[in-house]
Amino acid sequence: MSSVTVRRYGLLSLVLASAALVPRDAPAQEPFRSLCGAAVHADARSGWVWLPQGQIFCPLTADPKGQRSFMSYLRGEFGTIGGTAPGAKTDVGAVGLSDNFTIFRYADAGAADGLQLDLEGAVFSQFNLDELSFDMINADYLIGLPLTFRTGGFSARLRVYHQSSHLGDEFLLNNQPERVNLSFESFEMILSQEVGPLRVYAGGETFFAREPSDLAERLAHGGVEIRPAVFGDLRLFAALDVKVVDDEEWQPAWSARAGVEIARIPHEGHPPRIISLIGEFYDGVAPYGQFYREDIQYFGAGFSLTR
Repeated sequence: MSSVTVRRYGLLSLVLASAALVPRDAPAQEPFRSLCGAAVHADARSGWVWLPQGQIFCPLTADPKGQRSFMSYLRGEFGTIGGTAPGAKTDVGAVGLSDNFTIFRYADAGAADGLQLDLEGAVFSQFNLDELSFDMINADYLIGLPLTFRTGGFSARLRVYHQSSHLGDEFLLNNQPERVNLSFESFEMILSQEVGPLRVYAGGETFFAREPSDLAERLAHGGVEIRPAVFGDLRLFAALDVKVVDDEEWQPAWSARAGVEIARIPHEGHPPRIISLIGEFYDGVAPYGQFYREDIQYFGAGFSLTR
């Protein structure tokens, strides 16, 4: 990674860390649990609320690039990503770190409905567990501005974000792949509806400022989530996420996850958290930026944290 890139993401980390240290009021709040399993703290104040806690758009549970922090063990056919021959199995560790800083929310008093603007940042990395040094394979860096909206069971997300991707040093030395200087900006729209234990969502993205220039221009995105049973703060869930890139083959990428969520509502003034224990399956074009031309398939297990 060049010194310019290091300084760029060092500055991003400093901005997000500084934002987290901004003093916030801690008014009386009432926890609201959405049907899709996310917990939202709504300020008891009406109108414009600056620096509120919580989210009003639920994370997409099965989206490999969903905004959450996670650790997963994956095993499957990764091809050149794992530095192996086609058909060979590779063990991969996937790690994601994600956080957001809410700038403002406009809402009625005590309601979780409203309009909200956030600043979010994330990094998603993969490591080859078959190597003694657990070589880092790839890292994707994202920064975005999501504008979210909720009224009852309907919610929406409009987001502009930037992504750039970088190969790990050990992977470059051991495999000498064809390196791609991948980066792009995207405009995304996702519409979501919750009905009882069921949630469905659909939307897509338009990519611009693409490098390399042969990156697809559009992507269709949809999915379904179900939480059939709730036991106090425990929820069972299953989710399917599908992405189809606008290219010559129109090959879908399927991501399926199932497990249990543990919703923890902490003391007043702090955002709620959901811990998820997950089993997962993926089949399709790799969601890892540098390998956007690769077809992969894997099973895995892990845990994630959202708030």
